[in-house]
Amino acid sequence: MSRRSMRAFLPTPVPRETVEAILRVASRAPSGTNTQPWQVHVLTGAALRRLTDRIAAIYEDPLELASHEQEYDYYPKEWASPYLDRRRKVGWDLYGLLGIAKGDKARMHDQHGRNYRFFDAPVGLIFSIDRRMQLGSWLDYGMFLENIMVAARARGLHTCPQAAFTQFHRVIAEELAFEPGQMLVCGMALGHADPEALENSLVTERAPLTEFVRFLEE
Repeated sequence: MSRRSMRAFLPTPVPRETVEAILRVASRAPSGTNTQPWQVHVLTGAALRRLTDRIAAIYEDPLELASHEQEYDYYPKEWASPYLDRRRKVGWDLYGLLGIAKGDKARMHDQHGRNYRFFDAPVGLIFSIDRRMQLGSWLDYGMFLENIMVAARARGLHTCPQAAFTQFHRVIAEELAFEPGQMLVCGMALGHADPEALENSLVTERAPLTEFVRFLEE
């Protein structure tokens, strides 16, 4: 219940042994016929800065940015209720906390750009998958990612899963020297959340059971 997406982190280092322990626990996620489709790239220090600097530079260059497209559709091409309503609400709830007014594209741009710094977290995780794997393996991957987030909370740490990185899959594959056939899944920030950051006070709503559960008894 304490797992939330944090969008501001302290510079406090996270020991490698802690990251390893979290990933070891997460690897107990179920996967079809034990295929374990996850590949994790852990970035800290200079390696983290190189990647974030490169992506941030592209993000601030409109012409260069236009040449980068997501490799897969995370969201639907056509939005409908209730999904669009929920998406809009969380966006405006966040912007409201930060004092970003509707139509303030410059501040929206800057806030979104913080994704590409992993929200200043000391650990950035990049996840990839073998392109030959199919939909079932992506379901497995989701359980692996959730395990990381929960295991981090058990150790007093927070995370923010980030689909925003998918737009820069070509840059990431090159910078991290992906093995042939590896496809970017997403990124994730990991570290100690900044307790003073307003954005970290956001607690997103969840729909009541009546909206998504059916009990069939007869």
